[in-house]
Parts: sequence; C-alpha cells; structure tokens
Amino acid sequence: MADLKTIYMGMELKNPVIAGSSGITNNVENLKKIEKHGAGAVVLKSIFEEQILYESDQEVEASDLGLHPEAMGYLSTMTKEHSVYNYLSLIEEAKKVVSIPVIASVNCLTDGEWTTFAKRIQDAGADALELNVLITDYKDNDSKSIENKYFKIAEKVKKIVSIPFALKLSILFSNIPQMLTGLSRSGVSGLVLFNRYWSPDVDLDEMAITSGSIYSSPEEIVTPIRWIGLMSELIECDISASTGAHDGNSVIKLIAVGATTVQVCSALYLNGIEYIEKIVKQVNDWLDSHGYKSVDDIRDILGPKTHEERKVFGRVQFMKYYTLKK
Repeated sequence: MADLKTIYMGMELKNPVIAGSSGITNNVENLKKIEKHGAGAVVLKSIFEEQILYESDQEVEASDLGLHPEAMGYLSTMTKEHSVYNYLSLIEEAKKVVSIPVIASVNCLTDGEWTTFAKRIQDAGADALELNVLITDYKDNDSKSIENKYFKIAEKVKKIVSIPFALKLSILFSNIPQMLTGLSRSGVSGLVLFNRYWSPDVDLDEMAITSGSIYSSPEEIVTPIRWIGLMSELIECDISASTGAHDGNSVIKLIAVGATTVQVCSALYLNGIEYIEKIVKQVNDWLDSHGYKSVDDIRDILGPKTHEERKVFGRVQFMKYYTLKK
C-alpha cells in the first residue's frame, strides 16, 4: 500500500483528499462521516463577511455592506440560521469528534472589521483558515486597486492569527501569474485554485434569471490543471486544487502537475459522503499499479520547471487545440 500522507499548510494529512466547503460540511454528524470515509481534512461551510458584520452591529445599514435594501431581509434570515455563535460552536464541536484537520472558511470581500473575527475562529480551535475572496465592486475600481485588496486581506489576517491560512481565488484577474506568485509571497500558507462561483442561466419562457448547474463537471478540471501546471514552480506556498475533481484519477492528475492537496465537493453531493472512500482507494491503487511508493513521488512530476518549459507548456496546448480542430 502506498504512503498517502502529505503536509498541507504545515498540517499532516493522512491523504491529500479534502472535503471542500459546502452545505455537506455544515454539521457535526456529516463531519464524522467525512472522517470515517477517509478524508484527509475538511473545510467547513463558509460564514460570510456580511453575516459577521450584521450580527456584530444590528444597526448596520444596507449601504454599509454594499447591499440593496431588499437583500437585508435575506441576510437577516441567513444570519439567524447560521449565526456567528453557531459557527464558532461548530468548530468547537468538530474538534471534539474528529481527529482530521478542521479548516474554517470565511467568504469575504474587504479587509475591514470582519478580520477581527479570524481570531475568534482560531480561539475556537480551528486548525487553519480558508479565505474565500470575491471582490465584485468593479464600477469605481481599476484592476490594480481591486488586486491590492487581496494583498491587504492577507496582510491584515496574518497580523491577527497564528494558525495557517489560505486564499481561495478565482481566475478573474487581468494577470493571473503575477497575482498567484505575488500572493504566494504575501505570508499566506496556501492558495486554493480555483473557486467555482454560482453560474446564472436564463429561462426564456419566464424571461427570468435562473441558476445554471450548481455542480462542477469533470471537464472543468482542465482549468486548475493548466494554471497549477504552469505556476507550481513559481508559487511559494502550498496549492490546494479545486473544481472538477470527481474521482481518484483527477486527484492524481492535479497532484502530478503540482497540487499539494485536492478538494472535492460536487462529487460528494452527487455520490454521497461515502464516495470519499472510493476516491482514496483509486489514488492508492493507481500508485501501487504504477510502482510509486508514495503520493510525494508523483507531486509536480509533470509541471514545467523552467521558463522555456512553461512557454512551451502554455503555447503548445493552443497549437495542438487548433491542429485538432482542422
């Protein structure tokens, strides 16, 4: 049997498969099942910056949170159901019943007052923190000012907590390589690549905005494969791959291009929590059948190592694509 142990953000995991942040990771009973079926770690469902601010100041105005007034009713209901107190209690209870690392998650868009809450997360016992950052205030900000906010968030949180923390990012940057390398040097312990946001669709009969697919597809793995493969040698912190990982083969692929760990989410919704066990077995069986003794033996084995190799890695993909289309 291959050695699947890995080190992620300074934490030893029994294997690189992490149950990603979702509704599945929002209660203690599910967390026990997640550990039972073999996950190396778990990321709790996110608490939102707006919830933290709303609960800390009941007089807060919609404009203070960047919300239209109608959204305040939803926020009030969401806060009652998923309060700050409940979130901290979830961390505390999780640490009592599972031995795998418990990673808290905050969905944030500013480096404002919510950051003091990071200390309360640490005090509640979280092993690490994942910051799911999405900045959508594009109207009065140029790309540089928006990108700077990510660095400010990392800088502020680093001063507040001593536990490791990661930034979960999208690909919505004007210069992805610059952002990934820069943020990896900012003091973060990890980058989660990449976030998958809610996708809209249009109902033509009702002429209304509806939800697109809420689950990722296996084909979406190409985005993290491409960018992790291109950037793994330049990124100076751990990388957790996210989006499109639906089986053990996808975990192997992402690790082979440079990921430290792989987060699964949609696969658990579609197949159940017990599916983690199958993914981990597939990883182990593949390593055994190909003569590898540990998961470390294949990490970054396929990623380009030099500037010239990276140029070829990126450019040839486009050339092959257009050749195949003819």
